[in-house]
Amino acid sequence: MEKNKNSCSILRDLNLSDIENTLSEAYHQNGAGRPPRKPVGIFKALVIKRVKQIPSDRELYRRLWTNQDLREICDIEDYENPYHPSQLTRFRERVGVKKLEKIMNTLLDELIDNKVVSGKKVVFDATFIKAYSKRDLHDNSRGGSDPEARVGRNGKTYELGYKLHLAVDAKSELPLAITVAPANDNEKKHAPELFKKALKATSKKMKLLIADSQYSSRSQREQAADAGVRVVIPYPANQMRGKEGLLRVDRFFRTHGSKREKRAYRLRSSVERVNSRLKEQLCLKNHKARSLLRVTVHCLLCLIAMLLNAVAAMRLGVVNKARSMSLLAK
Repeated sequence: MEKNKNSCSILRDLNLSDIENTLSEAYHQNGAGRPPRKPVGIFKALVIKRVKQIPSDRELYRRLWTNQDLREICDIEDYENPYHPSQLTRFRERVGVKKLEKIMNTLLDELIDNKVVSGKKVVFDATFIKAYSKRDLHDNSRGGSDPEARVGRNGKTYELGYKLHLAVDAKSELPLAITVAPANDNEKKHAPELFKKALKATSKKMKLLIADSQYSSRSQREQAADAGVRVVIPYPANQMRGKEGLLRVDRFFRTHGSKREKRAYRLRSSVERVNSRLKEQLCLKNHKARSLLRVTVHCLLCLIAMLLNAVAAMRLGVVNKARSMSLLAK
């Protein structure tokens, strides 16, 4: 890779034709009406917003007026105004969750075909996303300006927000699938849907599922067994009492069980590193989205930015940088 390669030249040189076709489906191409601004340009702007940790649409709009590199990345001609925050909002609403998931799966297919993502060992976890709202004065369990947000556990405290339920490839430490839910929903409720999405994303290559005890349920273990997937999930104290040799984690976070399961359970730390990168490097925790739908779109854009960085690293022949955001962030 050339030393002077930066995010501008990388995003300009990347072939995003598949993504462009998917985005174009959300806009009219013929007939009456004003032609749309370049959807792929707006898409690049929202990706750059995350990798460069730009805090808001208005700040992105301000920088697009003066920063020539950003204008070039986002396909803005010299005579054109930058993308207004209202255009960014309409883009997110038009494209929606389904098309963003399709883009995410397109990127994953390329990474799997080139053996960057294995998909055999998958880790589940949930991370808290604070709501952009205060609590409702009349109902302390929900948000005031965001009534879909709920109060749920965030570490040792309870806060208003959502939970991102994430499936991650343990080898590459790249995301495979997500579901987003109010923070008061238990992980078991959304694990079946997350499992289906992860199994589909890996083209049924998944052989091992690793998660913490919050995902321990008979239905989840049976679902995995029916798909031929081995489960490494600790049993909580109230399940299978008195039975020896099962994988368990005590209150001091010490694991007990067979050496094989304890060794596999160590892979669970991979999802913690992915959550950290999403929050600290891709603005997952810094958002102004209200409603479950908009928070889901925000999460998907963060994951797509991470996967797009991995695709760029693969195409440029520097696969060792697939897990860091050093390519698109510089």
